[in-house]
Amino acid sequence: MTGDFHADLVAFLPKLRIQALALTRNRAAADDLVQDAAMNALAAQHSFTPGTNFRAWMYRILRNRFISGLRKRREIMDIDDAPPASLAVQAGHEDRLALQELQRALGELQPIQREALFMVVLQGMSYEEVGEATGCAVGTAKSRVFRARQHLAARLLGETNPAPGAEGSGEQGGAAVQRFLRAGAQEVRRTNRSGP
Repeated sequence: MTGDFHADLVAFLPKLRIQALALTRNRAAADDLVQDAAMNALAAQHSFTPGTNFRAWMYRILRNRFISGLRKRREIMDIDDAPPASLAVQAGHEDRLALQELQRALGELQPIQREALFMVVLQGMSYEEVGEATGCAVGTAKSRVFRARQHLAARLLGETNPAPGAEGSGEQGGAAVQRFLRAGAQEVRRTNRSGP
């Protein structure tokens, strides 16, 4: 971080948007969430201590805004009922099929597992940072990511009922999950640059 709050905030917006997409699973809602989080951060910038973890502070604000939004709205679409096209990508047929399978598998995850997985795999956050940003213990953050990876690896390797400790959920499966997640994130970024 540069030490200039406004510059750091602007530079961090693309990563914040990826996390917002992981939470909302809807582009428009993600944009609104990022905007609200940025406004909250600007209003609370006096409470940020320079030299501390800006990234975790911003993720905490984003997550809190998301949770507040859920609490305020009584009639809300369930996060898992969001339209699958909200993360649409332009890719080859095989890539589209693989990404659709990944999207279905991601949709099966508990939201807290999906959130932790995206923070670690796509944002490159440490487990300590994830714990700090989500308000949980480091061991809990590790467990959420492990279970998410285990489930995704099992689904991507063709297991219909992934079970804990299943054969296909080892390192090979974890590498496949990370590769698919990163490819999906790159497609989302490309789509975002070119517009809807």
